[in-house]
Amino acid sequence: MNKILYFFTFLLLCNCSVAQKILNDTSKAVSIKYGEKGFEFNTKDDKFQLQIQGRLQFRFATPEDQDPVTFDDFSGEKKPSLKINRARLKVGGHAFQPWIKYYWEYELSQSNLLNFTIAIEKWEWLKFQIGQFKVEYSRERRISSGEQQMVDRSVINRAFTLDRQQGAEVYGHLKGKGLTDFNYWFGVFTGTGRGNTANDDSHLMYFGRLQWNFMGRSLDFEGSDLEIHEKPAGVLAINGVTNQSPYTRFSQAGGGSLEGYENGQPGQYRVNQANIETAFMYKGFSWQNEIHWKQIIDKFNNDHTDNLRGYYVQAGYFFHEVFDWWPKPLEAAYRNAGYFPNSEEDQTKKRENSLAFNWFFNGHKNKLTAETSYFNYDKTGNIPADEWRFRLQWDISF
Repeated sequence: MNKILYFFTFLLLCNCSVAQKILNDTSKAVSIKYGEKGFEFNTKDDKFQLQIQGRLQFRFATPEDQDPVTFDDFSGEKKPSLKINRARLKVGGHAFQPWIKYYWEYELSQSNLLNFTIAIEKWEWLKFQIGQFKVEYSRERRISSGEQQMVDRSVINRAFTLDRQQGAEVYGHLKGKGLTDFNYWFGVFTGTGRGNTANDDSHLMYFGRLQWNFMGRSLDFEGSDLEIHEKPAGVLAINGVTNQSPYTRFSQAGGGSLEGYENGQPGQYRVNQANIETAFMYKGFSWQNEIHWKQIIDKFNNDHTDNLRGYYVQAGYFFHEVFDWWPKPLEAAYRNAGYFPNSEEDQTKKRENSLAFNWFFNGHKNKLTAETSYFNYDKTGNIPADEWRFRLQWDISF
């Protein structure tokens, strides 16, 4: 707690110092307003902008919050939870030119610096970014936890996400007419996850994403059709990544291991991944899905190779578009997901079905979500295990 207080005191003193210098220069008079990204401070010449936003996420879950990982999780002690699941401070804007952008995000509850980036976005077709950020490999993971359609991500996220990495990326929007509309991302990263400033060996992570906006309109990384698109918008994306490191999975905590791959050594695992992704929105209806493939090659064990597969499909709808009696702020959403590893240590087939209802008080900035999930796991030679879970979550940004 003392560290957090010191941090805010330092930030306040720095802001006061900068503010005093700006006030002494009348050409840089500052305007203040509240916008989509919180409180905004803008100089008169628009060369500098500072945006500050806070976010809290409260969650109740029973019989427990986390997705089951192994069969032991079904028979272990149940631990219902009521907690502040996320507490974020977000600071962004631009400096010197509107197209030189910066952003950082801090998780207060765990004292983790999540994102820090500098982006050059002068041209729509060619942009650059450097720092630590979420890789756009998976739409489900790239969507902010505050703008999701469900309470949290699916059962496949643990196995396939790249999460946050440190590196550099080039991306852009190649806007054409009709079918000739594309977005692209290409990046090079250390491949060792959040908070790890160095690579474990000479091998880097290489990532690519090509997104076809087949209706001539792209979609932001956001769940739910809050805009109620009057014209249909859809995307088809192909993603690929290759990396060699001690890790077989990533999360907000950084690099980690899937079951059966614990205690990896530097350069032990070559991991190749690919997925196909679709998304669509039209008049209150939203759809998204991903089909994943992941190959893990153990370079220290005669190139032993395992292949993992997974998928999810998810859809939501604001039924007030067809029923007058349905409340306008209420959305219903459903997700089906499956994860199928084939390693000797883990052959557990994992399936999830989830149903959620969102009440939007002010879009994703203030919403209440109720979700019920059914997990059904099946392992060769074992009796299948299943479990129901209920979660209630309030997410608010200010």
